[in-house]
Amino acid sequence: MRVNYLGPAVVGVEHPAVAEFDQRRFSPSYFLVEVSEEATPGGPWMEGDVLVVDEARSFGHADLVVAEVEGEYRLFKSHRVGSRCRLLPPNGGEGCFVSVEQFKGVVVKQARCWAL
Repeated sequence: MRVNYLGPAVVGVEHPAVAEFDQRRFSPSYFLVEVSEEATPGGPWMEGDVLVVDEARSFGHADLVVAEVEGEYRLFKSHRVGSRCRLLPPNGGEGCFVSVEQFKGVVVKQARCWAL
């Protein structure tokens, strides 16, 4: 699932989903991405959700991670295979292995803007 890079979390990105966050408490290693229209309706992520990603955190088994694949930031679930980690699309499908340069970070928080 594609996600759109919004910028560093400490800068104060203007987005309705993060309006309630105290961005002063974010680590400098955090950045924000927005879930794209590729999100499956009724799933755990909806179009417009904002994910806080920690680029300093190492991924473990079953983490939600962001990686750059074919020039796009994409959301994956990590799956440990021995000393390597295979990244699986969160809504199912064929996974892939990525290099250290492609791995961007681990999702640490999710924010949703509910319609009024």
